[in-house]
Amino acid sequence: MAEIKNLEHLQNTEYSLKKIFDEAEDFLPLLGTDYVELYVGNAKQSAHFYKTAFGFQSEAYAGLETGAKDKVSYVLKQDKIRLVLTTPLNPDGPINAHINKHGDGVKVVALWVDDATKSWEETTKRGARSFMEPTVEEDDHGHVVRSGIYTYGETVHIFVQRKNYNGVFLPGYKTWQSHYNPEPVGLKFIDHMVGNVDWDEMNTWCEFYGKVMGFAQIISFDDKDISTDYTALMSKVMSNGNGRIKFPINEPAEGKKKSQIEEYLDYYNGPGVQHIAVATDDIVSTVSAMRARGVEFLYVPETYYENLLDRVGKIDEDVSVLKQHGILIDRDEEGYLLQIFTKPVVDRPTLFFEIIQRKGAQSFGKGNFKALFEAIEREQEARGTL
Repeated sequence: MAEIKNLEHLQNTEYSLKKIFDEAEDFLPLLGTDYVELYVGNAKQSAHFYKTAFGFQSEAYAGLETGAKDKVSYVLKQDKIRLVLTTPLNPDGPINAHINKHGDGVKVVALWVDDATKSWEETTKRGARSFMEPTVEEDDHGHVVRSGIYTYGETVHIFVQRKNYNGVFLPGYKTWQSHYNPEPVGLKFIDHMVGNVDWDEMNTWCEFYGKVMGFAQIISFDDKDISTDYTALMSKVMSNGNGRIKFPINEPAEGKKKSQIEEYLDYYNGPGVQHIAVATDDIVSTVSAMRARGVEFLYVPETYYENLLDRVGKIDEDVSVLKQHGILIDRDEEGYLLQIFTKPVVDRPTLFFEIIQRKGAQSFGKGNFKALFEAIEREQEARGTL
């Protein structure tokens, strides 16, 4: 596992990323997030939702028309973000089992690499359980090499080597021509992805990312940092060496009532991806567009904005506009950030999205935890799960 030097003074504080990234090992160079694949009950209708509400564009399709007999997949893209929505075509099999157990949710977090074979070899020899041995997939546009490993729950990482491929997405897919492509809302790339794991499993999975993938822990939060009068959780953030891939890992902590992590584990039936944080250069414009298209965000009470500038200092944005949209603000030694969280985007109270704009800050909004968790508790109370 990557050793972290002089970490004590950074625990439970905001941080400078550069101080930590050098500690991550480089045996697994990652170029970025290649795609995120969700197993869903109806891929066609889910694709329409993400296009309409989030501004994604049609990119590729695989199904009966392309020779796929067991599943159908729609690929959506917005700037550097690529979502794959997959639905089974047969009544049995692992995709059905996944949906029956978890509902709609993230199955694959695919990572873009230079060498998918080496990535698989390096991780499996360090203890990762193989999901997919290195496999060459090819068509008239070249070839792609993919391999994969399991991580927490039934979530997997697939390593994608596409330097010798110039087709649309992957072999087996065709261009998805659609006359319906609503304007993008300004989403740029995946900033981070958060995983929820079971009681006392956070350190196990942080050690997995350190030992198996060479990640470094860049910050941790305990139940004193992330708690309200009723609920609490623990969290550690793992990052690869170049900082392009960041995975906060959450576990429940003891509280008077059931935390959002416990609620997630109950309804997802185990560990999985809790939320996807996507970056924008103009959060007000992005959130305004998403609201107009029907996306629901967590409610933040007006009292949050009282004396806001005393807490976070000078910002470029108009506080009254941020208040109108319920956008949260936090500052660290590098600058400040703005963030907001959707309500769950699936029927179970599991997967949601975070919209984030960084104005220099490299942290995760520690100063907003209490307001965020109280907002989530209000939703839990309405669902009867608090």
